[in-house]
Amino acid sequence: MTTFTPETDAQVIDAVRWAVAEGQPLEIVGQGSKRGLGRPVQAAHTLDLSRLSGVVSYEPEELVLVVRPGTPMLEVEALLGSQGQCLAFEAPDYAPLWGGQAGEGTVGGLVAAGLSGPRRLKAGAARDHVLGVTAVSGRAELFRAGGKVVKNVTGYDLPKLLTGSHGTLGVMTEIVLKALPAPPLTRTLVLAGIDAAAGVKAMADAMGSPAEVASAAWVPAELPFTGIPPRTPSVLLRLEGVDVSVDARLAGLTRLLEGRAATAVLDNDESAALWEELRDATPFAQRPDLVVWRLSVTPGEGAAVLERVRQAIPGTVGWLDWAGGLVWLGIPPGDAQAGLVRGALSGNGHATLFRAPDPVRAAVPVFQPQPKPLADLSARVKAQFDPAGVLNPGRMGG
Repeated sequence: MTTFTPETDAQVIDAVRWAVAEGQPLEIVGQGSKRGLGRPVQAAHTLDLSRLSGVVSYEPEELVLVVRPGTPMLEVEALLGSQGQCLAFEAPDYAPLWGGQAGEGTVGGLVAAGLSGPRRLKAGAARDHVLGVTAVSGRAELFRAGGKVVKNVTGYDLPKLLTGSHGTLGVMTEIVLKALPAPPLTRTLVLAGIDAAAGVKAMADAMGSPAEVASAAWVPAELPFTGIPPRTPSVLLRLEGVDVSVDARLAGLTRLLEGRAATAVLDNDESAALWEELRDATPFAQRPDLVVWRLSVTPGEGAAVLERVRQAIPGTVGWLDWAGGLVWLGIPPGDAQAGLVRGALSGNGHATLFRAPDPVRAAVPVFQPQPKPLADLSARVKAQFDPAGVLNPGRMGG
């Protein structure tokens, strides 16, 4: 087994060229904190990007950050925080969910996996904040796409294509990210004692109001969250901004939802802790016995999908994020029950097996199976970028 640890673009090109010449696939890793996501990679050799690290440039006044893929997320967040800025899509840290330590993730892993947190509702997904990339294809060719501005005309939007491709299309060597000012204040309105169906209606009304809700979630009685009364299903509505604006919008939102449930308000620190737990799926990180699924559905269907899975698989626990559009499921250990989970979608949405033992992930389609026309298109894209199949083979499909 060979491990390549490049420090330059040229060394990445050499490693991929060797893999193509020898017919030896590579597993692409940063710190390896996301090895638990996707199918186990079918490669004996490793391309370790941890030394391809560091900030290339940071222009706070332009809201642009350029980094190498092996740069730790903790370093990026500290740098942005020093200037009162952040990555608005709220990068999650799922390392503890897969048995690792918090703070192990890298920028490259985050972008390759395309992960976004609860603020996705307002700020958009990770792909919307990746302005440009430099990468090496499976042909051992260096290419650049995008730039340092939000709007550019440099051709196909390859940064969005690579975001969420799990390292199967190219090895990123430089990433351009859009930064935004960090919210100065956060408060959360809690509607306590409300079931999932009524919670989805309350979240929809809140999102349609002038309150500019940044995040909306419903949590069940069975799981503990900071600031939520024990064994009380609750809706959580996060407001961000300057204090005068937050207070005014909070008052209006409280009037709108008056009478639906008992209300409480979490202050800045308690609110931040709560949304960090939701962002990182902390309740499931604390329950390593559960098989974890992550479902993307129409927001209005979230409660119904959750209830269908609960009925089909006794012992299931879960919550709703993204105003009902993201369903987190923890099902009892053993079989992943993919047929029952995906059957609950009723043909709408997609389900990702987010955590399971390696043998289960090797046997079950981790990502939602694609209709044939879309699967054929994906195969053609893969063949263009990586014709020899040397980049993370098996990660996204058999």
